[in-house]
Amino acid sequence: MKAAKAAISILPAEWSREKRSAVSIAIAIAGLFLFLWLMALPLSWMPEPIGSNAEQFAEGAKTTILLTLVSGFIGIILGVLAALAKLSRFAPLRLLSAFYIWVIRGTPLLVQVLFVFLALPAMVPGLQLSDFNSAVVALAFNAGAYNAEAIRSGILAVHKGQTEAARSLGLTPFMTFRDVVFPQAFRVALPPLVNNFVSLLKDSSLAYVIGVVELSNIGNRIQSATFQPIPVFVTTACIYLVLTTVLTQISGAIERQLDVERHQ
Repeated sequence: MKAAKAAISILPAEWSREKRSAVSIAIAIAGLFLFLWLMALPLSWMPEPIGSNAEQFAEGAKTTILLTLVSGFIGIILGVLAALAKLSRFAPLRLLSAFYIWVIRGTPLLVQVLFVFLALPAMVPGLQLSDFNSAVVALAFNAGAYNAEAIRSGILAVHKGQTEAARSLGLTPFMTFRDVVFPQAFRVALPPLVNNFVSLLKDSSLAYVIGVVELSNIGNRIQSATFQPIPVFVTTACIYLVLTTVLTQISGAIERQLDVERHQ
């Protein structure tokens, strides 16, 4: 977060905070894609066993990012639906949402990944998911349970008077939620949602247990073939560190863009 603020401080002072945040987001996103595109080049200059496997590390990092983005997007949608269901006046919906959140938050993510990949096809004959899609489903449902509580708290933080005022102006319940309640709730929920997203990037490493060729899987394969765990896992950890740092900078700029922090 401090690095993101420092990056913003070097932009022209006459620019508004929103404009500087937007530029910071664009720079961070461009930096992420540039890193993924060019990371194999500096890795190829490193000694063995890293140099000869630079392309594998790069492909693993791309798969990790793709897995995180897809499951994170679905997780936000599931989180919104679960939060609304838990706040519903319809008791069965509240119970179903509470049960979903209770089960997901009370069981290890590793078990959930294995369940989707191994047990779900046995429970639903004809359902065959690839290793990548199985990981997406498991990670999305896991993230959705944690996002649901963050979004629910955000919705409850919006004063009821604003809802009543919107309804008195003739807005429908859907329009009131869409235009009045949800934008404010999302701003309140954004910091924990950001933390969940960054955690999701790290949790995606568990996808290696079902054969997804992501960054952790690549690292494990290379160290098994070379018997040199120290350079391999140090390199893997450094790549994860860069990815989480860039995502944190992007999320920090988004928070300022949405005026979450309420200060310069």
